[in-house]
Amino acid sequence: MSRTKFQVLQLMRAGGLIPVLRASSAEDAFELSLAIADAGIHVLEITMTVPNALLVISRLKKERPELLVGAGTVLDADTAQSSIDSGAEFIVSPALDLPTISLCRRLSIAVLPGALTPTEILTAWSAGADVVKVFPADSMGGAKYLRSLKAPLPHIDMIPTGGVSHATARDFLESGAFALGVGADLVDTHAIREGRRKEITHKAAEYLRIVRGFQQDAAVKASQTD
Repeated sequence: MSRTKFQVLQLMRAGGLIPVLRASSAEDAFELSLAIADAGIHVLEITMTVPNALLVISRLKKERPELLVGAGTVLDADTAQSSIDSGAEFIVSPALDLPTISLCRRLSIAVLPGALTPTEILTAWSAGADVVKVFPADSMGGAKYLRSLKAPLPHIDMIPTGGVSHATARDFLESGAFALGVGADLVDTHAIREGRRKEITHKAAEYLRIVRGFQQDAAVKASQTD
């Protein structure tokens, strides 16, 4: 299933969630992906810290082509290229690497570099980032920090990652998040190993319920101001 960069970004925005999958084995990462997808979340980020992460990406693209699968923890352009060759449809980094942004722009692949300060965020956006990953968001005050960033930089799309949970998700969305990067609170490798896959699906479904509730409320408010 071939998608344009525009379609990839639209799916991210509409989905509202990007689970960040870290696991100690490729098989755990694959099973986590399926458990989350069972809840109706179809955007997944496979981090390069997963052993044989590229094989996980290519397997998901082959067996579950409806899923939008990207590569995370991409630290350089070479890794970005390998990820794209394996089927990754978007590239995410915890930091700002300009050659990676340049490569993705040339290949028309959505790129989400990591940044934290206003200067870093503006540098990433000016270099061609499609969305900026604000990481680690919780260390800077969580949703309150995102709201402070969006005040002078409303034109920059941002995905907060770090500290996103059921309790904070709505606040992050109300602070102007493009979507939410959800990591450890959702990606429970112990549950997968212990055969508690349904627990992950249930938690993922709750995240989706929060996002859909926010989106519906936002649509109502928008219609009232038209």
